[in-house]
Amino acid sequence: MEKLFEEFGSLVFGESAMKERLPKPVYLSWKKTVANEGTLDRQTADSIAHAMKRWALDNGATHYTHWFQPLTGTTAEKHDAFIDPDPTGMPMTHFSGKNLIKGEPDASSFPSGGLRATFEARGYTYWDVTSPAFIKNNVLCIPTVFVSYTGESLDRKDPLLKSIKALSTASTRVVNLLGDKDVKACTPVVGLEQEYFLVDREYFNQRLDLRLSGRTLFGASAPKGQELSDHYFGAIPTRVSEFMKDVNRELWKLGIYAKTEHNEAAPGQFELAPVYSSCNIAVDANQITMEVLAKTAERHGLACLLHEKPFQGINGSGKHNNWSIMTDNGQNLFSPGDKPAENIRFLVFMCAFIKAADENATLLRMSASSPGNDHRLGANEAPPAIISIYLGSYIEQILYGLYLGRKTGSTGNAEVSFNPISGLSYIPHDNADRNRTSPLAFTGNKFEFRMLGSSMSAATANTVINAIMADSLNQIAAQLEGIKYLQDVRAKALDICRDIIDRHKRILFSGDGYSSEWVKEAKRRGLPNIPSFIESIDVLDDPHTVEMLTELGIYTEKELAARKSIYAEQYVSVMGIEIKTMISMIRRHILPSLTAELKFYGESAKSVTKPPRFLKERIRELQDLMDDIYTETLHLETEYLDILKEKSQNTAGHRIYRDVTAIMENLRSKIDRYEVIASSEFYHLPCYEEMLFSL
Repeated sequence: MEKLFEEFGSLVFGESAMKERLPKPVYLSWKKTVANEGTLDRQTADSIAHAMKRWALDNGATHYTHWFQPLTGTTAEKHDAFIDPDPTGMPMTHFSGKNLIKGEPDASSFPSGGLRATFEARGYTYWDVTSPAFIKNNVLCIPTVFVSYTGESLDRKDPLLKSIKALSTASTRVVNLLGDKDVKACTPVVGLEQEYFLVDREYFNQRLDLRLSGRTLFGASAPKGQELSDHYFGAIPTRVSEFMKDVNRELWKLGIYAKTEHNEAAPGQFELAPVYSSCNIAVDANQITMEVLAKTAERHGLACLLHEKPFQGINGSGKHNNWSIMTDNGQNLFSPGDKPAENIRFLVFMCAFIKAADENATLLRMSASSPGNDHRLGANEAPPAIISIYLGSYIEQILYGLYLGRKTGSTGNAEVSFNPISGLSYIPHDNADRNRTSPLAFTGNKFEFRMLGSSMSAATANTVINAIMADSLNQIAAQLEGIKYLQDVRAKALDICRDIIDRHKRILFSGDGYSSEWVKEAKRRGLPNIPSFIESIDVLDDPHTVEMLTELGIYTEKELAARKSIYAEQYVSVMGIEIKTMISMIRRHILPSLTAELKFYGESAKSVTKPPRFLKERIRELQDLMDDIYTETLHLETEYLDILKEKSQNTAGHRIYRDVTAIMENLRSKIDRYEVIASSEFYHLPCYEEMLFSL
């Protein structure tokens, strides 16, 4: 255990390392910069760079990089060695404040959505002082934002940092108005649960679809799936346990509090959850976690699948985003508290969130959208594509009691006493059952956003949640400002809450989100139901969305338009890879296997005077399947080639979703039917039972 404590954070140049290695004035200057109370001058930056270099060299680093998160959905880095020649040509180490603060990677090949032409290659990375540097593979990684030569955001971190600042300003504004003048800043805190699959690397290497698209484009269900629920929270297989030990060790060295690990519901599926941290650091840590999972799996002869739906017919993988707001003096703004002002504050923040989610449901849906998540959302293992909020009967009754002006309310057979000020002091953290079918569930002192896909960066979802909450709080603050007495402010705050509940109660839903009845009911309520990624991105040029995000200073109108263009292009590219991979596998594996098997049965039938019924029926079935698969493959190829002629990527994306995905599903059903009856002598692709039950 002592060794664990010694190693924890050993590869992070965090606050403790900075306090130990920096002169006190330099350390305090950095602290002020982090708190937005000052800026670093060149001399201070040089001093930090020198200490960071010495620490990195002491820990085996040979290079440094500006680690950034471009709009590819992954991370990027360009390595530079610490070593330089001195005037005599002898080696020396060099790393200045300028190297620390600013970098210039070639931006020409990163998505920009038209913000810059391909020949305009300049892009700049700037040090994010709020996220600690770390060492990965002997490289000092410095978290940075990534912007164009003209200043537009080309990454996911820059808008996230702006949204954190906007939320802090708005939250502090409301908290101060409600009587707590000591709060100077607020921070969104996030806990990201990461789900993933593991398969033997031998099987992974034999599946072109897994290697290129991250999911199986076809594959018949195994005789056993997750029907018995015996995998969920079961004993972790020894091979996986050894893998998890290495993952934990690597994450702990990087200062990431990997806390919980267990078998998930589907065979071969697992989950890792860290301790909560500030929003920006949590998002960075999750990007690191996904990389550590993938790299560690390789060392164990495994492949880590982060795709939302690598296997059909069993649960897919999500990334549950647990979100709350903390004040700078340690108060959770979604906890009821035990003082009258805090209780009213809880009501205000709860209602602000309800208002934010209802007014921006389509934007929230977009923030959790990806081509892979289209296969997961709406299935019977994930929230539907309809945004709704589950509060639990206790909290919901309190809000409705406030709205209706009642002192008591019924929760089933139990009576719940209600007082808008003191009654909330007795709410336990687990005040209701959990509703796993809800995309947004209140779980005691936080909201769990369950729609996010497992492979996705959490930056965009948190940027959106921060932004819409900031906008909602600003609207509330505008109604409270100018009221002279605190007692009147509180009374007005309760009136605002009543109005919000009246206007936005349609988004509150405690039932089964998987049911077809809910889809009908949501339509009756007027809630949007957007089934696909390509349809969701249209919100990025919606006037309400553009006005809100630009007024908060999180995006410019050009940046939003660029993102819509980038997302459409990415959808077309991802689906294009899947289409071409499917066609390739059919021609290289499926049709040759069918041909060989048909030849075998045909020759067997000819070798006997009276062919048995089995041979005749099998030959007929194989012939029909071969004709159907070949015909649909030609159909898929023709349709895709025609779509490629579209000048608009958005139009092409809509056509792929509307027309091509149906062809792919039809093809899959035919191939899966063949796999069920195929002889292992001729069908050589790994099947589900091999991939899912080999660990």
